Amino acid sequence: MKILVTGGAGFLGQQLIRALLERGKLRLDDEEVSIERIVCFDRSVGVLQDPRVENVAGDIADSSVVQRLVDRDTAAIVHLAAVVSGTAEADFDLGMQVNLDGTRLLLETCRAVGHRPRLLFSSSIAVFGGDLPEIVDDSTTPTPQGSYGTQKLIGELLVQDFSRKGYVDGRSVRVPTVVVRPGLPNGAASGFASGIIREPLAGVEAILPVDPSTEMWVASPRAVVGMFLHALELPAADWGWNRSVNLPGLVVSMEQELEALRKVGGEAAVALVRHEPDEDVLRLVRTWAGRFDTARARAMGFRADPDFESIVRAYVADNSEAVRIAARAG
Repeated sequence: MKILVTGGAGFLGQQLIRALLERGKLRLDDEEVSIERIVCFDRSVGVLQDPRVENVAGDIADSSVVQRLVDRDTAAIVHLAAVVSGTAEADFDLGMQVNLDGTRLLLETCRAVGHRPRLLFSSSIAVFGGDLPEIVDDSTTPTPQGSYGTQKLIGELLVQDFSRKGYVDGRSVRVPTVVVRPGLPNGAASGFASGIIREPLAGVEAILPVDPSTEMWVASPRAVVGMFLHALELPAADWGWNRSVNLPGLVVSMEQELEALRKVGGEAAVALVRHEPDEDVLRLVRTWAGRFDTARARAMGFRADPDFESIVRAYVADNSEAVRIAARAG
């Protein structure tokens, strides 16, 4: 079996590919199928090396490239390739090209090949915004208030319709804000939620651009990768007509994040966080949903992290080379 992971060179893509390699098999339609080949597609080549992994660099919106990625051996696709929220807001054309045109091109390529591959689309809770109820549930109508959320919602609708027509076996998962993201800061408007943990643990100052009482719906990379795998393996019948689901997460305020940072890294780490309001970030964050009731996802078997401190400790365990202060704090 061949699996295609778009955006595979990103940190989530690399963790997902590593998890797939460790498992060696994927359950599709009540049958465990051996993973013989994983195509890691991104703008740059992924660092993960394995004889079963083929690294391909290119543009998700380039039809000549995408048409070479999908063939009749492609049993499953995980579509992670995207321009993140802050960048999509700042560069409208780029966001539309990658997040919308690239998604439609991938779906059209699957349609042309004609063998109905299983396709997992990584959507976002950014599809919700504006005047929302206190708790967003499975019946809440998506009302995105940013370009990124709009592009993701259109992608969901395309996956829904291509599945209805029998061109793909699609499923879309609305991912919480992923914390703690390793590596360098990216263009995500929510990046500060990782930055106020990641940078202080590395001995670097971090900026908190929102009020400390600000709440967010978050999940760890470990939990998200686990939920990706679960979403891939769920039978189509478990999704029914609605191919989109809000993934479970945790409600956490920035104050609670800092308290978890204190428990793991001590006062030295917390002292490196400086509150400096940023109106551009605040404008976007104010439109986001902070609390969810994910009854449908939980009934389908999706599971979230137990608490935020466990998320921070998992980050330390998985990224020991990037952590300094936590080691000294004991």
